[in-house]
Amino acid sequence: MRDSKTLATITLCSSLTLLAAGASAETIRVGIGHQSMVTNTIPGGIILEKLELLEKHLPTTGKYEDVDYEIIYRDYDSGPPITNQMLAGKLDFGVMGDYPLIVNGAKFQETGKQETRFIAVTGYNLRGTGNGIVVPIDSDAQSLADLEGKQLSVPVGSAAWGMTLKALSEAGLSDKVQIVNQSPPVGAANIQAGRIDAHADFCPWSEIMEYRETGRKIYDGSEAEIPTFHGTVVRKDFADEYPEVVEGYLTATLEAQKWIQDDPMEAAVKVSEWTGVEKEVLYLYFSEGGITTFEASVKPEWVDALEYDHALLQREVGIPDLDFGRWLDDSYLRNAYETMDMDYEALVSTVVDTEPNNPDLKPAEIWFADEGIVTYDSVSDMLAAQSEAVGNINATYVYDNLTGLKLFGKAAYLVRGTDGEVVAFLKKADSDKFIAENGGTLITGDSAVAMAE
Repeated sequence: MRDSKTLATITLCSSLTLLAAGASAETIRVGIGHQSMVTNTIPGGIILEKLELLEKHLPTTGKYEDVDYEIIYRDYDSGPPITNQMLAGKLDFGVMGDYPLIVNGAKFQETGKQETRFIAVTGYNLRGTGNGIVVPIDSDAQSLADLEGKQLSVPVGSAAWGMTLKALSEAGLSDKVQIVNQSPPVGAANIQAGRIDAHADFCPWSEIMEYRETGRKIYDGSEAEIPTFHGTVVRKDFADEYPEVVEGYLTATLEAQKWIQDDPMEAAVKVSEWTGVEKEVLYLYFSEGGITTFEASVKPEWVDALEYDHALLQREVGIPDLDFGRWLDDSYLRNAYETMDMDYEALVSTVVDTEPNNPDLKPAEIWFADEGIVTYDSVSDMLAAQSEAVGNINATYVYDNLTGLKLFGKAAYLVRGTDGEVVAFLKKADSDKFIAENGGTLITGDSAVAMAE
């Protein structure tokens, strides 16, 4: 039988062992810089935070068995501040647009000491829609040419800034339009007040201004004829030390993307509650046939676009070199796809594009306040239903006749043809051309609904 001295010694040793184990438990900080107001980035940030998806997928076995995680989310208006915080070692992951992603990789490689890795896409549009240039609703401007000698604001360093450089250069307007650096909320406020001639921005600010009827789009990112997308970069030193954490983060991102796809309307409602972006705007992006496709694979199209964008930025603003072979790394993502039982190679080879008169999509939708989304076989049928509606209507949606891009019904240029059918256009010039070649009548706003009665 053990004496009391022996028992006391055992108890003390056990207590010291437990204290030592507790003292040595590692805390891993997971710092994420994201943009909750940017539709293409939200699977890598705000959804993870609000649904606590990251906690669900972080590793807890092996060397992570006794780890404590400190998860930090930092919300920004655009990508460049995220890069600055990553360079300062205050953030580990950054979610941003294509041009900021390139600058991020190039700035890190320029240090000669630190690097990042581009590891996943959070959302994309193959045609480049999402970026756009907007003028005040009552402006006379209808095209880029009308901005000669005027001021255009844009968040410098953003995806929209890159689009603007390309658009102005190709139009011969690079030295004829004054560019002013303004954040998205400031630019939108100045458009509403008529204090700026035009504002270029990334998703979903053009559509926010359209929905609020404060701005009108004169240039869509699809006209630049290069894809736009947002994605995630991670500090290389963090990824090297904690590769399983990176895979857990990406698995959570894949689940967030699936959450949007499973119920776009409910996702729009919830994200609106979290961010303040109107649910009707979010549905324009989230819905089937909408502006954004939420799929994470790193496709050859994205690599080509990044290399093109980098060359443009070097020519226009002299950013540093970027070794794409080192920077691009989808190895973590491949493991995340396997975890989610998804075929990575199949998705890499598949890209969603828009097309006119897409047989898989109904031509028009109404979001009724009381009964949700209702689809229609034609824009004419939608207008008729709109004219007969008793309850409130949140929004209507149609597709551009030339590209198949999804639009707000109230922002589209609608033409009733000689056959009585109604077709929609993103730009007034396109509707005018259609009428000149085919006949018909331009109908807009209340007159469109009235004519359906």
